Amino acid sequence: MTITQLHYVLAVAEHKNFTLAAEKCFVTQPTLSMQIQKLEEELDVIIFDRSKKPISLTEVGEKIVTQAKNIVNEAGRIKDIVDQQKGYIGGEFKVGIIPTIMPTLLPMFLNNFIHKYPKVNLIIEENTTEEIITKLKNGHLDCAIAATPLEEESIKEIVLYYEPFVAYIPESNKNYNKKEIEINDLNDDNILLLQDGHCFRNGILNLCKNNKFLEEGGFHLESGSFETLIKLADEGLGVTLLPYLHTIDLNEKNKAKLRDFTDPKPAREVSLIYPKNELKIHIIEALRNTISGVIKGAIAFHDVEIISPKLK
Repeated sequence: MTITQLHYVLAVAEHKNFTLAAEKCFVTQPTLSMQIQKLEEELDVIIFDRSKKPISLTEVGEKIVTQAKNIVNEAGRIKDIVDQQKGYIGGEFKVGIIPTIMPTLLPMFLNNFIHKYPKVNLIIEENTTEEIITKLKNGHLDCAIAATPLEEESIKEIVLYYEPFVAYIPESNKNYNKKEIEINDLNDDNILLLQDGHCFRNGILNLCKNNKFLEEGGFHLESGSFETLIKLADEGLGVTLLPYLHTIDLNEKNKAKLRDFTDPKPAREVSLIYPKNELKIHIIEALRNTISGVIKGAIAFHDVEIISPKLK
């Protein structure tokens, strides 16, 4: 039994196709199939039911895959331990970031990180929270930045900062002249939201879950970016909520339409998340320290109420 064979088994278990698994492992399909067959012969079991389309795991195959993940992860820790011992911070490192955080946070820390840790080959992907969780569990990401808490047993979370929700109120709205607003002030408004699949959208739904207009279908749902939602609000179609960091670079005309909520301000918790096996923890710590260093000057809110990114 070899680590390589276990890698091949995990690839087929994930993709449910020998040809696709071989492509992902950068080997020919016959090579991959032969190695898996050798493993099955050594163990005297059938790991995959090849008669089904797509290919599926047998009962014993499911148990083997669970153990194979542990073995492959622990094998990866050997190099991790050596790198930490040598004080080496480098190599390929894959990070996932959710779409509502990527455009504001990434420019704040990326340049600093690249200059401080030039030997790290940072690969950054924009993923939904659901995609991030799956990729972390499958070993396709080393860590991610997402809204938390996620309450995933196999994933650790390190809080980076708390980002308040800010209301964008057009001049035509009755609440425009208020200096601060409360959640109940939105009762009679249509709220413009991001398309389904964004956890910021879920946070707003959870924020307003106790309001009667939610039950009465008072939401005006629109897909698109925050920029699109701002334009729709300016057209008189409703109000929208923005994450605080997204408001920093707005022009002065649009900033005049922003309204903070009264304390405690509704906010999202933004965390660095990674698998509990803690592979490449030295790079994770380096990333956390870099982000923490730049974010302190941008967000100084303390009296906040964390809104869950998961629909309740």
